[in-house]
Amino acid sequence: MADDFCFFSKDSIIKPPKASPMMLRMVVLIFAMVCGVYICSIGLKQIGVHSSGRIVSVHVVEKPCEATDIEPSEKPYVHFPKPKTFSRAECACNPVRNFAILSTQRSGSGWFETLLNSHMNISSNGEIFSVKVRKSNVSTILDTLDKLYNLDFFTSASKNECTAAVGLKWMLNQGLMQNHEQIVEYFKTRGVSAIFLFRRNLLRRMISMLANSYDQSAKLVNGTHKSHVHSPKEAEMLASYKPTINTTLLIPNLKQVDNMAIKAVQYFNSTRHIILFYEDIIKNQTILNDVQDFLKVPRRDLHSRQVKIHKGTLSSQVENWVDVEKTLKGTPYESFLHSDYKI
Repeated sequence: MADDFCFFSKDSIIKPPKASPMMLRMVVLIFAMVCGVYICSIGLKQIGVHSSGRIVSVHVVEKPCEATDIEPSEKPYVHFPKPKTFSRAECACNPVRNFAILSTQRSGSGWFETLLNSHMNISSNGEIFSVKVRKSNVSTILDTLDKLYNLDFFTSASKNECTAAVGLKWMLNQGLMQNHEQIVEYFKTRGVSAIFLFRRNLLRRMISMLANSYDQSAKLVNGTHKSHVHSPKEAEMLASYKPTINTTLLIPNLKQVDNMAIKAVQYFNSTRHIILFYEDIIKNQTILNDVQDFLKVPRRDLHSRQVKIHKGTLSSQVENWVDVEKTLKGTPYESFLHSDYKI
């Protein structure tokens, strides 16, 4: 037995082989390579997503402007236009009110508009509907109004300052009366305020109309037609013409203009409006403060460079004055024979 036990000598015991260090290194290296390939494949997929344009974009939502410190009844008339043709920049949240001066030719509307445009925050853009194509139908009229009230209609009256009121001068016979139903609805929907400007003495208006019509062909001022002038000398040259009035058509013409003004007020009575008369403003220009209050702009001293053409008594301005007197005496228009203001 001892010999048997001695058979298992120290040298004869078989020990398991030790793992090779080189093999361990290879295993670790292969694992690292597999991980690297996996990570790279994920990165390439993400790059592919970006390159194909499927990028999730982040939109910054602009905070809308608010009509603060404005009475609820006034909010429908306050707007924050976003012009397509320029950026309002720091004026973007400056509220704007829409208006329209509704009048008839030779009623002082040109002079009145220059007064408004002397205010740094008011832009009135003239008779934009004197252009035939703009008043060809109600669709073109409304499209033009949209452009105007979005501040995308540029004229010499357009302001660089923060506009607070924007509008136009619109004669009643420039598509306004013919399309009054749609235009009234537009005014109410878009919050447009109407400023009616009429002339009380329609005889004076007629004299101005006839004189202006004559000058279109005569061109009394240096061979140039002038509807409005800026110097006393030019005014004197235009006033030198004395029209002859057709007395047969005198009363029907006066009645026609009078009725048109009455109808216009009736049509637009449901809109926010104010009624002014040229003679009243001539006598008392503090009325211009009422207009500025109506437009909700800061009060300013308003000025115009225009010079009045026809002054003094009517008898000195009409060639056949005696016939005109006879025609109007005893009629509702007899008061027109007398000068109702001095300037």
